[in-house]
Amino acid sequence: MSPRLDAISTLDKWRPAPGAQESLRQAFLGFLAAREDSCLRSCEAGHVTASAVVLDADRSRVLLTLHPRVGRWLQLGGHCEPTDTSLAGAALREAREESGIPDLWLEPEPVHLDVHPITCSLGVPTRHFDVRFVVQAPRGAEPVRSAESDDLRWWPVDALPDGSEDLAELLAAAR
Repeated sequence: MSPRLDAISTLDKWRPAPGAQESLRQAFLGFLAAREDSCLRSCEAGHVTASAVVLDADRSRVLLTLHPRVGRWLQLGGHCEPTDTSLAGAALREAREESGIPDLWLEPEPVHLDVHPITCSLGVPTRHFDVRFVVQAPRGAEPVRSAESDDLRWWPVDALPDGSEDLAELLAAAR
């Protein structure tokens, strides 16, 4: 299956709480239906991305990356690749690549959606239609920073770094 077909199937089945997340789910489904290339980073109108909210074994800490292009602490994740067959798989792949932790476990149902403007690898302003999944690390997991990050560390979920207040809603959904 392609990430686009998987995204349609996943979001068609997912039922968030009524309100803003349901509105976003409908918008994502409309975008996916309108664009065959909606999961490809080459889609200048925007593209679906997959994020991983990596929690420690106790779910008391979240692993955040200091993103070099954005300059802020964010959850792990990124673009779908041609080898990805699902959004959940893309989120797990990104989490493993960016955390250096091989034994991660992913909850297969999304927990949160977000659309945000960004100038990513295309070099032009676009939007990320971000589908977010919970990923749990094994007890004692120690992350290893990759070249995709300026820094990588565990943060208490109730004491996030300055400038990442917008992650509070995502973390509430993940916990």
